[in-house]
Amino acid sequence: MSARLFGAGPGGRRIPAALVAGVLAFPASGFAQPSEEAPLDEVFHHDAHFHTTNYIQSEIPLPRLLELMGEQVGRAALMGIPLQQKWDYFISGDRAPDYYLRSDAALYYYSFVDAMTAEAYRALSPADRERFDPMIVGFNPTDMYATEHIRRVLTIYPGVFSGIGEFSIHKEVVTAKTAGHSASLRNEAVGRILDFAAEVGLVVSIHNDVDVILPHSGERPTYFDDFAALLRRYPGGSVLWAHAGIGRFVEPTPGYADEIESLLTDESLSHLYFDLSWDLVIDQLTADEASLAAWARLLNTWPTRFVFGSDAVIPADAEGYRSTLRAFAPLLARLTPEASALVLHGNYERLFDEARRRVRAWEAAEGAGGR
Repeated sequence: MSARLFGAGPGGRRIPAALVAGVLAFPASGFAQPSEEAPLDEVFHHDAHFHTTNYIQSEIPLPRLLELMGEQVGRAALMGIPLQQKWDYFISGDRAPDYYLRSDAALYYYSFVDAMTAEAYRALSPADRERFDPMIVGFNPTDMYATEHIRRVLTIYPGVFSGIGEFSIHKEVVTAKTAGHSASLRNEAVGRILDFAAEVGLVVSIHNDVDVILPHSGERPTYFDDFAALLRRYPGGSVLWAHAGIGRFVEPTPGYADEIESLLTDESLSHLYFDLSWDLVIDQLTADEASLAAWARLLNTWPTRFVFGSDAVIPADAEGYRSTLRAFAPLLARLTPEASALVLHGNYERLFDEARRRVRAWEAAEGAGGR
């Protein structure tokens, strides 16, 4: 076991021995530690980023998701998609678009998705519910009333939700296609959302690309500093930066791992965590030896600040569901046992167990009674 994990790390942080021991003991016997030799279907993990609906609000039945998870995936954060792709006959004719890149028509916020998530969750047995952490997504982050939507969902469906998101601020293609005012890191509505989430204890998952699709050569990523500044103003809650700011077209700049480490060493951002999900993103982080080594060093140095997620969107089969884990395998093989245990499941448990406790306490104090 690495002695460095128990001493002062970057920024003077320490990782408690009890935390590391606990997460190493959690997986059921029979699951292997990630390595070049260990089959991926023997690696136990939680899923911090799973989409139960797509952009036309088709759902995966939660019993079917449990089948895909099997015993390998312990728990999953359930995220509907907050946006609906409009089927505009004057654009698509009789060809119904099923994804936002298949039509030039607008996207719009679809608030009913939260009721869909809650009803599907409540239909499960108590034992099956324990494996899921539903998230509220059906709010417009440009609207100062967004917090009222979140509050309303919590009071109508007490005992269900653990967080909010994944919601998007700056997202390639999606931001420009979404009807109404564009989301912005400088919009006070986003600050109100973060403030309320911290009050309640909700985990927050934000998709915010670190840069534009065509970056400005030689300059810092467009949204890097604004994103960090926003989180410094609202330090009370736990925030997951989805995909660590990378996207389908937004690629990591040279030395991007060092830029991420500058956030990790910033004491004012100790509430910021990084969601490593989406196979297309992981492929970029592991594209060459230099990047792979840089990210392995980052995770081994700061293992308490990263979580793994699939970013699967209603997958059809287990093969599709595990695509991100396959992409993640080269990076996992370079992690210490302590780091891989924390990234794969320990950090998820710490964040979402605390969210469950705090949100249930807030609901009780508010007298949330449901319907």
